[in-house]
Amino acid sequence: MNFDQILTLLVLASVVAALIWGKQRADVVALAGSAVLLMTGVVRPVEVQGAFASPAIIALASLFVIAYALELSGLLDRGIKAAVAMCQRLGAAGLWLLLGIIGVLSAFLNSTPIVVLGAPVVRDVANSLKLPPKRFLMPLSYLAIMGGCCTLVGTSTNLLVDDMARIAGQPRFTMFEITPVGLPVALAGALYLVLLSGRLLGADAMKAPVEDAATTAPTVLDFPSGQIGDVKLFAARQPFQPLKAAIALTVFVGAITLSALNVAPIAATAFAGAVVLILLKVISADQAYSGLKPDILILIAGMVVIGIAMQESGLAAAMTEGLIGALSGVQPLMALILLYLATTLLTEALSNATVAVLVTPIAVALAESLGVSPRPFLIAVMMAGSAAFATPFGYQTNVIVYQFGGYRYMDFVRVGVPLNLLTGAVAIFAITIMFPF
Repeated sequence: MNFDQILTLLVLASVVAALIWGKQRADVVALAGSAVLLMTGVVRPVEVQGAFASPAIIALASLFVIAYALELSGLLDRGIKAAVAMCQRLGAAGLWLLLGIIGVLSAFLNSTPIVVLGAPVVRDVANSLKLPPKRFLMPLSYLAIMGGCCTLVGTSTNLLVDDMARIAGQPRFTMFEITPVGLPVALAGALYLVLLSGRLLGADAMKAPVEDAATTAPTVLDFPSGQIGDVKLFAARQPFQPLKAAIALTVFVGAITLSALNVAPIAATAFAGAVVLILLKVISADQAYSGLKPDILILIAGMVVIGIAMQESGLAAAMTEGLIGALSGVQPLMALILLYLATTLLTEALSNATVAVLVTPIAVALAESLGVSPRPFLIAVMMAGSAAFATPFGYQTNVIVYQFGGYRYMDFVRVGVPLNLLTGAVAIFAITIMFPF
């Protein structure tokens, strides 16, 4: 190994260790690693600049602005009121329908604010219906995660895998290309949660109602991948402004539709939509900046820089050669299963961005070494890179409901491990049917 490869490996190992340790914000850790690689010349300033201006960053930032415009218009609050009324009419069935709606929204909007806003609604409605909130809060997080697996923009993991695959020479994914895999995964997971999650939680975990979030959850929710801030900031009520809500919703649907029709990439359509909202004064420039989530954007950009360093130094090629040597003679299906399992295990311990950067180049090279299409392997990374159900710290929304609902760690293990196995099996089956080798 040459100097650049050794240094990149040390930086990568340090970043991974810091993320597992969890004492420092993930975005700061990623920036520190990028700074070391830049100062030592492993990556050039132009490559760092490219990472911070990658299509994944542009798409996410623009979608954050559009989502914030929808929130400020009061449309989200109006939807919450309608959901509460529906649940009061339909009882437990209404609560499950509400969770399903949240899952659908998570296919297009960032799941973290949706879950932060939805958690107190789910808790209060469950309490009013004399139902245990714990029966619904964990499924709230899981359904939001699985909803994000259904589209390219549903989670930052998908956008980052798409970006890293482009760097490796692969064609970009379209908006709904992964839907034939993500939708069966979400439906199977939802059925499992409705039928079995309550039994797996056990009677003791289902008895005590959840108290007010102000007494059960800390002001700041901390977890290894960063901070999401004060829950009360997300819960602030916004007056309903019908014209602004209509414009924001039209722009959002238009951006998604144009991308789905391949008129332009999602980065372009979402960026144009965000600018249109500012020009039409649906949201001010200052509000648009406030709607950005810099911790998420910086984390992704920093990890892209590390991914570029792995490519440029030859470390990714060396790691791939070692993996390929270990999997010599393995059939493509077995290689796909092993890749999925490895990605799932990494996702439970690391941030999604880290996993996407680490595994995507390996997935491409592994497929090429086997003489098959990289597409199934990339989709497996997308699915496994988000399907973190077995621990409270594998995904941001898990941490929210873990602290909000007063769950125990083993509650997630009991419900999440079978869900990981089920969704993994469904994903592998759907991938092999829809994206043959």
